[in-house]
Amino acid sequence: MIDVFKRYLTDRGLEEPEIKQFDTVVRLQKIAKKEYFLHEGDIMNCYAFVTEGCFRTYTIDEDGNELTVKFIVAGMWLGDDESLESGKPSVFNIDALEDSEVLIINRKDFAWLSEKSSAVRCMIDLVFNESFQMAQYRIHELISLSAEDRYLKFLETYPLLVSRIPQGMIASYLRITPETLSRVRKLSKNK
Repeated sequence: MIDVFKRYLTDRGLEEPEIKQFDTVVRLQKIAKKEYFLHEGDIMNCYAFVTEGCFRTYTIDEDGNELTVKFIVAGMWLGDDESLESGKPSVFNIDALEDSEVLIINRKDFAWLSEKSSAVRCMIDLVFNESFQMAQYRIHELISLSAEDRYLKFLETYPLLVSRIPQGMIASYLRITPETLSRVRKLSKNK
């Protein structure tokens, strides 16, 4: 099993026998830079854990602008929780920003793991709770923080991404123009 995933499971209280059960159901999938993991309109039908690389979740507005919702890096779950749980088509696109790898677990196998182990059920609840909290914090940031504070929060949350992803995507995530991002970056460096 890939170390980053094993550490993740261990950190969430799973014991070695439970972790070994994951070995029977996970499969490694390589996703090339610019390749899609999920298209708007597709139904999310698996759980995916990023072991290497970086993804972004985004939507496209009526004017054709890409609006970045979040970035997902190694050690995080990837996907559209709403589509996964409801079986409804996703409203998001998810693509790889660099060559990446994910561990895939189909819904049926994940349900089987959950039935076999209360620790796995607790971990699933924790994953969805963390995802919900992140979404709530993201909404709060967008409606209450200034552009500069949103940028500083981005640096705090994703310290290694600034040099890995295009500035236009960061601006999209922050809901500012690339020109405003340049000004904010200069201001934050001068402080």
